[in-house]
Amino acid sequence: MTFQGSIIREQGVTFAIVVVKPHIVQSQRAAQDAIRAFQPAFPGVPVALMAQDAFGTPTYYGRQDIVQFLSHVPMQCIPWKEFYLS
Repeated sequence: MTFQGSIIREQGVTFAIVVVKPHIVQSQRAAQDAIRAFQPAFPGVPVALMAQDAFGTPTYYGRQDIVQFLSHVPMQCIPWKEFYLS
């Protein structure tokens, strides 16, 4: 499976962001399941999720410090790329 994501290193913290559909971040259970599913692609690194609404506004789900940091970062500044998870 291929997916869009990014690995960020900021202020001594390394974490991953994965792009998901909006309904995933709207459900705590679905979001936690998605984080567990993507974790093998990023061993030892916390995973946050990002979904965009119809207007392109991002919503993040994950560790609170990561979500807070991401809420202040313009999406075009995030180095998105394609990842593969078997």
